[in-house]
Amino acid sequence: MRFSEFDFDLPEALIAQVPLAVRSASRLLDCTARPLADRLFTDLPGLLRAGDLLVFNDTKVIKARLRGSKSSGGRIEVLIERIIATDTAIVQARASHAPLPGGILHFGSGNDATVLAREGGFYTLRFSRPVIEVLDAVGELPLPPYIRHAPGARDDERYQTVLARPEGAVAAPTAGLHFDHPLLETLRSRGVGIATLTLHVGAGTFQPPRTDDLDGHQMHAERYFIPDELPAMVRSVRAEGGRIVAVGTTSMRALESASDGLGMLCAGEGETRLFITPGYEFRVVDLLITNFHLPRSTLLVLVSAFAGVDAIRHAYAHAIGERYRFFSYGDAMLLERS
Repeated sequence: MRFSEFDFDLPEALIAQVPLAVRSASRLLDCTARPLADRLFTDLPGLLRAGDLLVFNDTKVIKARLRGSKSSGGRIEVLIERIIATDTAIVQARASHAPLPGGILHFGSGNDATVLAREGGFYTLRFSRPVIEVLDAVGELPLPPYIRHAPGARDDERYQTVLARPEGAVAAPTAGLHFDHPLLETLRSRGVGIATLTLHVGAGTFQPPRTDDLDGHQMHAERYFIPDELPAMVRSVRAEGGRIVAVGTTSMRALESASDGLGMLCAGEGETRLFITPGYEFRVVDLLITNFHLPRSTLLVLVSAFAGVDAIRHAYAHAIGERYRFFSYGDAMLLERS
């Protein structure tokens, strides 16, 4: 298959630019209903069953965008892809002339970085002090390119999930943005389990495919961590007839990447380049809560693999017709495994 088969026309007015006043006030397209049902996100507890398990990605978005200059004086903008050591990170860089290995980049007083290497579109930088300290001092929240305003205090709060803990992501696991503490308490009171894992979303999530052929696309690497208690929770839920509900595509990729050939989830840390395409045999996830994704994107391919290509085309056409809000600050959909 080709990425061009996962294309659609989206009116620009449907791209959500700001979050709603209340996290859980977003809309939810229920694709488990026949026909499709337009609901509110607060309807979710009634769509799940006691014994189901929601699995969230608890990664925290870092202020991963840096603006500075090269020693030559030219301006440069850097976006952290991932931190690989206390003082070292792999980054994307935008400048009039590409920085060369050995070059020094300046991001304000005492916040310098040396270019160690370049591989493809990524650079390895070693900073003059811990990367997180540099980002806390002079970094900006890396809002997606389709959000037009500069990040502000409201984004600092709302472009994080309420469960965010370990720092390391450069993009939010956006399906989790719809959950607030009252909704989580309602779910718990109805017997729905809450669990977390960590996948640090990389900047590569914003990169468009370089080829139209799905088989020719290589995913960017992302680190994930499966807590020791999560495999036992998944086994127990399955044994009792419950369902595993991934909150977002990042949770799904971590769960599927950490499962063995028999579908058994394994605890521990790993790195994934898993590209889920139609025909993939899902091992762990039964239901998926997700936002609406960009055309010709790996995430649109993923949800099509999960729910069915024709089902997703129909759902997206319905969402556009009903003027759902799209992308990171937009509405959500509930999908079941095809």
